[in-house]
Amino acid sequence: MIEAAILVVFPMLVAFGGASDLLTMTIRNRVSILLVAGFVVVALGTSLPLAGWGIHALGLLVVFPVGFAFFAAGWMGGGDVKFISAISLWVGFTHDLIVFVMLVGIYGMVLTLGLLYVRQFEVVPTSLARQEWFARLHDKKAGFPTA
Repeated sequence: MIEAAILVVFPMLVAFGGASDLLTMTIRNRVSILLVAGFVVVALGTSLPLAGWGIHALGLLVVFPVGFAFFAAGWMGGGDVKFISAISLWVGFTHDLIVFVMLVGIYGMVLTLGLLYVRQFEVVPTSLARQEWFARLHDKKAGFPTA
């Protein structure tokens, strides 16, 4: 059962949060709450030692203030900060956290550059233009999904 949480629930919540951000530019609080709750269940189910709890909590405690500063500067949305912080709890304060944060930044940059490119086109295929999510992404006045 614990393996299912690690191999199914965690990736599904992360995928759902990312898709939600892309399609609606919103990540619901419940996704981040479920990620934190899922971590607690897995940690308890695997009898994670106290030091392990600390390493994982430190991952969240390092990422959240930096994300909050980015939110205050207008560079990230609040849902994005909560989402990346909850994922950082799972990753923990390890080398993998640096890799994770760097990859989020790189993929975010690629997504932003791709949207800037697509937004240059005044005419888009009719099938896409009718889609609310695409119209939102194509709107030059709209922001960018960042997670």
